[in-house]
Amino acid sequence: MNPDLIRQTRRDFLGNVSSGLAGIGLSKLLSNELRAEAITGPHFAPKAKRVLQIFCPGAASHLDLWDYKPSLIKYDGKPLPGEENMVSFQGKNGNIMKSPWPFVPAGQSGKHITSMLPHLAKHVDDIAFLHGLHSKTNTHGPGCVFVNTGHPTEGFPAAGAWASYALGSQNENLPTYVAIQDVRGEPPNGKANWSNGFLPARHQAMTLAAHRPIRNLTRPAPISSSEEAETRNFLKILNSAHAAERPQESELQARIAAYELAARMQLSAPEVSDLAAEPQHIHRLYGTDSSNQLKSAYARNCLLSRRLLERGVRYVNLYCASRASGVDGLLNWDAHKTLRADYDRHCPIFDQPTAALLTDLKQRGLLDETLVLWCTEFGRMPTHQQGTAGRDHNPDAFTLWMLGAGVKGGLSYGETDEFGRRAAVNRTTVWDFYATVLHLLGLNHKQLTKYHNGFERRLTDVHGNVIREVLS
Repeated sequence: MNPDLIRQTRRDFLGNVSSGLAGIGLSKLLSNELRAEAITGPHFAPKAKRVLQIFCPGAASHLDLWDYKPSLIKYDGKPLPGEENMVSFQGKNGNIMKSPWPFVPAGQSGKHITSMLPHLAKHVDDIAFLHGLHSKTNTHGPGCVFVNTGHPTEGFPAAGAWASYALGSQNENLPTYVAIQDVRGEPPNGKANWSNGFLPARHQAMTLAAHRPIRNLTRPAPISSSEEAETRNFLKILNSAHAAERPQESELQARIAAYELAARMQLSAPEVSDLAAEPQHIHRLYGTDSSNQLKSAYARNCLLSRRLLERGVRYVNLYCASRASGVDGLLNWDAHKTLRADYDRHCPIFDQPTAALLTDLKQRGLLDETLVLWCTEFGRMPTHQQGTAGRDHNPDAFTLWMLGAGVKGGLSYGETDEFGRRAAVNRTTVWDFYATVLHLLGLNHKQLTKYHNGFERRLTDVHGNVIREVLS
């Protein structure tokens, strides 16, 4: 027996026990770092290989776009039964307000949507509308982050980062995950909407837009192509040797991979961003030639999205609108005061380019393996804000939709109540939504986890059920 063990005092023993437990904890943390990149490939055969997520920040009104409520017409101007003195996000509400535009039946399914979206109306038979959504928050920043990450606070990975972490890249020359910002700016809470959170750094989205080319891709004039190539090869040797001695440092591996990707993108990114290579009939389809500069800018981003998806980018976030501004509803869909004027502005920007993107994906056969999502952070009230002609925030009811790979089209799942005030039938959470998205990507949402700060974290938190009614 070791004589040092015999001579140990009680205090020595307790001290060694505590340090030993710390060592056990450290080994657990290190083992999780070592398996940080261990998840590769789907859990079962996927229906979708890639995702396009269209996001309209500002809480686009379900009652004025997708969720037809005849009672708003019947009781227009009258108090909302049972909530006559309702106080919501920005104060007291007035009476029931019908939509300024009629709803019209569309497609073989006869789905009623607003007459303000005539181009998107042609796609309703491919769309599964989810009308029973409700949120944990009524504030734009947390609401956007919640719908993108499954958590209302910052610091968690976005859905695209989880897809990158689980499935990896389909094209080694382009990013796995891309966020395309609107020409009007970032959405509420900015980069937290496409963050890698606690996942390795390489799973954060690369930001890109048709109006903003990728920076720092051009080689400085004094450096020749051969000199650059030789320098890269030398750096690769140094990086490989350095990494081989430190296999546990996932951030180092991610940094090396990011530099290598940047080098490859010097050749691939200019090609994918070259919208001039597209024929004129495609530009006309999308509306890139529109005299409305906001519409033409969004149309170019839609076209860029298709080019990224067809080249193997795994997950594309496409934004239509940006942060709130001093004038409500000017830069995004947050129509507190002047709903008619705001949506008369936003719907034409959104309608033709989005519909063209869906048409283009379908004509090229890409929709068979692409899952398309439409999102916003929450809904709007069936009443008008007192003293205005707009609607306040409503976290208790909103609509999301999906179409494409593995989705049953021409379907409406879930219902709000008679006035669209609250989700009432087949109430649906953001976690259910993402459980379904991951299922279509061939992933079990309960098995896609990452250990962080004492918890096995996942996109769906500790909730979520696959909505099997919308699966084809």
